[in-house]
Order: sequence, then structure tokens, then C-alpha cells
Amino acid sequence: MIERVRAVLVTADDTMLVIRRTRPGIPEYWVLPGGGVEPGDESREAALHREIHEEIAGKADIVRLLHTMETDDERQLFFLARIATWSFDDRTGPEFSAEGRGEYALEEVPLTLEGLDGIDLKPEEIAHVLRGAVGAGSLGVEASL
Repeated sequence: MIERVRAVLVTADDTMLVIRRTRPGIPEYWVLPGGGVEPGDESREAALHREIHEEIAGKADIVRLLHTMETDDERQLFFLARIATWSFDDRTGPEFSAEGRGEYALEEVPLTLEGLDGIDLKPEEIAHVLRGAVGAGSLGVEASL
């Protein structure tokens, strides 16, 4: 089974870092930073730290596991994390230089219902989970720090 890790990266301004994906012939959409767990990763958290470093040259403090999605052949783990510094210009992930992958743009989106409703966050299931947690005031990143 393929495992992927992604992060809801909350900034000091209570925004969330997301990556806007633009690909030919497909409406733009947004994803959370992250990627596949590799055989050399010591843990899922280590894989997430590696992916955050590759994708946004950032360092994050992982707060907790927020949600797990599973299909027959893939498991995605979504972690809640705080991030203080990042640099999209210093990203190193191989996907950024691959031909035909389209464009990646890092954006800060308010971690509010309005902010979430203003983007097409994929997968829809994590967008639904985030909307529910933000709407109920139960995301809990503030209390965890």
C-alpha cells in the first residue's frame, strides 16, 4: 500500500499554507504540502518533515494527526502542524522540475470558513474535515502549543 503524508501548516498569523496547482486542461486546485513516504524514512513524521523541507524549504512542529483517508491501495495521513519559516524559492522537490507537471504556487489562505470556501482544496474529504473543525472551533492548534 502506498502511504502519503500531508500537513495543514498553520502560520503565526493563523493562515494555512497551500499549494495552488495549475495544469493544462484542468481547473486550478489547491493541495496541502506533503508527499509519499519513502523506504528510507524513519517514520511518517520524518517523511513529512522531509517533504516540507523539499516543497517549501520549511521546518514545522507537528502538533497531531488530524485525519486519515484510506482506499484499497493508498493511505493518506493528514497532520496538523505549526510552521514559522519557509521559502518557496528554495524548494528542492523533484516534482518542481519535471516536464508536464504544471505550475506550483505557494499561497497563504485564512484558516476560516471563508478562506476554505474560496479555494478548491483536494482531496474534498480533507476540505470537509477542515471546514467542520474550523466551523466548530475544534481544530485545536492554539491549545496544543
